[in-house]
Amino acid sequence: MTTATHQAQQTLWVKQRITLTVNQFEVRLVNDDGTMGQVVAFAEQKRLALNEQVTFYRDGSKTGVFAAFKARGVMNPEATYDVTGETGAPIGLFRKDLTPSLVRNTWHLDQPGLGTTTGRERSTMVALVRRLGWLTFWPYHFAFTRDGRPAFSVSKKFGPRYQYVVTINDLRLDPRLVIAMSVALNALRAC
Repeated sequence: MTTATHQAQQTLWVKQRITLTVNQFEVRLVNDDGTMGQVVAFAEQKRLALNEQVTFYRDGSKTGVFAAFKARGVMNPEATYDVTGETGAPIGLFRKDLTPSLVRNTWHLDQPGLGTTTGRERSTMVALVRRLGWLTFWPYHFAFTRDGRPAFSVSKKFGPRYQYVVTINDLRLDPRLVIAMSVALNALRAC
């Protein structure tokens, strides 16, 4: 699937699988009837890594790189993460805003030419309850906006499994950057 095809997608499905040594993330298109479509990205995150790095492949066979993100620092709660495309060329970055994240997780995403997109948990109550370790199965939502307009959202589905629906409102956003941010919300323990 080409980047132009990805650019036209407005809804994606992210599913996490937990294994003993790695977390795996599968990103799929959503068919017109709402069912899961073809895989567009697959990633594995090693547990207990000092420098967070996640590489996205075009599918589970890991034959072609789709994108990647890597922290600039080591074990920094406010680290900046650079996102690169298949050739290693930069496509954007994201970073956590630590102080507001004490109440509701808040992230800033930058794509050259578009400015900053800010995302935060929609519900303060759900965010606070989750910080107490309760209701980990409960759905939650991140809304990303730029200049007061919706850019994209990430919504966890109800249940013990980690499944998310990503809705892209601003089609100028690079879908690789949106996918990286969506997976990072879970992979970096923001959710």
